[in-house]
Amino acid sequence: MFVVVTYDISEDKRRTKVYNALKSYGQWMQYSVFECDLTRTEYAKLRSRLAKLIKPDEDSIRFYFLCACCQGKVERIGGEMVRDNTVFFA
Repeated sequence: MFVVVTYDISEDKRRTKVYNALKSYGQWMQYSVFECDLTRTEYAKLRSRLAKLIKPDEDSIRFYFLCACCQGKVERIGGEMVRDNTVFFA
C-alpha cells in the first residue's frame, strides 16, 4: 500500500525521533511529509512505533492511503527526484 504520512510535532526532540522512524520506512519528500510503500505488517509496525513517540494531546500524525490509480496521478514540480525502488544494483 502506498501511504503519504504527514506530521505536526511541537517539540524538536520528538519530531526528530518521528523523522528517523519514518526514514526507515519511506522517502522524505518535504518538511513533515513522507511517502511510504508498505505491506500491511510494515504499516502496523510503523503506526505502533510512531504512536509511542508522540504526545497525542500536542502532536498529530496523519496517514493518507493512495490506490495505485491515484498514486499515478501525483504531480510534482521541483524538489529532489523520487527514489526508484525498482532498480537494484548487484
